[in-house]
Amino acid sequence: MSNLTALKDDKTVSEASMASNPDLWFEQKFDEHMKKKEEAHVSSMAIVVTKGTLDWAYPPFILASTAAALGWNVSLFFTFYGLELLKKDLKLEISPLGNPAMPMKMPFGPDWLQGINWNMPNALMGNVPGFEKVATALMKKTISNKGVASIEELRSLCLEAEVQMVACQMTVDLFGYKTDEFMPEVADWIGAASFLPTAQKADVTLFI
Repeated sequence: MSNLTALKDDKTVSEASMASNPDLWFEQKFDEHMKKKEEAHVSSMAIVVTKGTLDWAYPPFILASTAAALGWNVSLFFTFYGLELLKKDLKLEISPLGNPAMPMKMPFGPDWLQGINWNMPNALMGNVPGFEKVATALMKKTISNKGVASIEELRSLCLEAEVQMVACQMTVDLFGYKTDEFMPEVADWIGAASFLPTAQKADVTLFI
């Protein structure tokens, strides 16, 4: 018997087996359907963005731009202080006050000086005028020295990658913001109820 005949006989046997066993047929069709569905699936991520300081602006934009570069569908919901990240003019600052995990390092000078963690007492940080502006300037200098993209650059990358950025209308009303304060690329002005279905269906949902 030729190989072709054997293959035909095997196929006939397989079809006969499935015809006599509906469970086997259903299992095979189900596996085929799930495989096709998995191959066609596009991963997605939803992030609720609630912080508006320089340091907390990095996690959502880094995660969003990375996921978008991998071909994921990404949606960011900016609420409360996170709305600051959607402003036309970003004036983000950083505060070491009450943030003991944040290292304070000098972005200039010899290596031994830059390697020191300057642990500043809260009393000093809270009482010295302009301390936050100094800390912000030092952090921005450190970011520049290390070749890390700025928040403006990361936000632009997200927009180019078609990351959906939506604003919480309730918070806009609460804080008395005007829509013309925000960048024109804001995809929508919605409430939590409108965003929750997106978060529910996403493969990855984060709260930052």
